[in-house]
Amino acid sequence: MSTKKMTATRDWLSPAEEQAWRAFRRMAIHVRAQIGQALAETGLSEADYEVLSTLVERPDTTSTLHAQAAKMGWSRSRLSRHASRMESRGLIERAADPSDGRGCLLILGRPGRNALRAAAQTHLASVRHHFADLLDARDLRDIERIAGKLGAAAGDRPEPRSREARASEGPA
Repeated sequence: MSTKKMTATRDWLSPAEEQAWRAFRRMAIHVRAQIGQALAETGLSEADYEVLSTLVERPDTTSTLHAQAAKMGWSRSRLSRHASRMESRGLIERAADPSDGRGCLLILGRPGRNALRAAAQTHLASVRHHFADLLDARDLRDIERIAGKLGAAAGDRPEPRSREARASEGPA
């Protein structure tokens, strides 16, 4: 059996895969951009809102940087840099983690809570306008199902090898 056909189909997306991937990307970019624009009018970025809205869910509105990054799906360095910017604007506070001398705590204080409260209705209206109101109950279930499938697979699958790595291994 020739490996050329198998390699060729794995090197490119099928037309259906390409169409679905591009539709997904366009949708995600469009919805995030629209919600981000609405949030910008409140003085918060989409990233600021994500940090604040996930911190408010934590006990005592406090989280370790490590746990917060994991919850948000961010790297610790990305969150650390963003938290520094938010701290300079007074939206959050950082403190040493007493249980881990190397770690830090992110704390949602009153200014951050007030900013979140002020932005919440704008965020909700934008999510409804650009997402929820455009979908019926079945669409919402489908998106949740697909997101669950992709999210579950993300932790289970090794990163694909590059084309060059596969070529250097020779035929299977």
